Amino acid sequence: MYSRIAGTGSYLPAAVVSNADLEQRMETTDEWIRERTGIQRRHRAAPGETTVDMAEHAARAALLAAGRDARDVDLIIVATCTPDLVFPNPGVMLQKRLGCVGGPAFSVEAACSGFIYAMSLADKFIRAGESKCALVVGSETLSRITNHDDRGTAILFGDGAGAVLLEAHAEQGIISTHLRADGNYQDLLYCSGGISRGHAPGGDHIVMAGSEVFKMAVTMLGRIVDETLAANGLPKSAVDWLVPHQANIRIIQATAKKLDMPMERVIVTVQEHGNTSTASVPLALDAGVRDGRIKRGELLLLEAFGGGFTWGSALVRY
Repeated sequence: MYSRIAGTGSYLPAAVVSNADLEQRMETTDEWIRERTGIQRRHRAAPGETTVDMAEHAARAALLAAGRDARDVDLIIVATCTPDLVFPNPGVMLQKRLGCVGGPAFSVEAACSGFIYAMSLADKFIRAGESKCALVVGSETLSRITNHDDRGTAILFGDGAGAVLLEAHAEQGIISTHLRADGNYQDLLYCSGGISRGHAPGGDHIVMAGSEVFKMAVTMLGRIVDETLAANGLPKSAVDWLVPHQANIRIIQATAKKLDMPMERVIVTVQEHGNTSTASVPLALDAGVRDGRIKRGELLLLEAFGGGFTWGSALVRY
């Protein structure tokens, strides 16, 4: 028994912060931001709008796309680094909203790689026969931990949610997943405060050594691409679509180059919402599915890199 993507969904808050808006706040320009990141706008959750609120919108869209009722769901995994509360976890809160209580529901925190981690876990639950219908969501309110006066991070991060519904299937959907981490680099990308360690003066904010993170992301994603293809005995040409973490257009371009893949075969949405951490891969996936580019039977390579460092990939027959 394998897991197969039955439906995808996404959600972006209504409020938009454009590059022109940022020009009014700090020393930057639309041209400078687009050239270095590819980002044109990012969405921001409304006051009172939470990670679970957005997760619910994306989850319901995925259920509708799959033609499934929420009561069919027997496993929920939410990937996030911005939960509504310390506990209960976002998975349990989403489970209540959807009305599918009873099965396991939990959250995963692996920064921007969280969705890949969560999907890998759900795939293993299904392969083990412990789940038949799993909801996997990536959702973030990164605007709540972004220093909006720091040009290095304020231009990058936005809010949003994406989801997939995985079903048990006789044919292979998720072919393989590959998860990696190296805590030696944790000081290059982190949040400055927390519960146990204590809150940082002036608030808990994302701290990033941009150039170092860029170099590591390009290197590690290149390696995970090679590892994924080698593990499945596939040439680069076998991949129909690259669905990458939407962090920076230059990182995306470097990964595509590693695959010898033209950018026309890469799903790019970073311009529309910036870096939404765990939400970015499912947001891109949903965009590619809904606009008709990604079709049933095609081979997808999903990949992400995040603070920790964590990184991972999933080879998927859609």
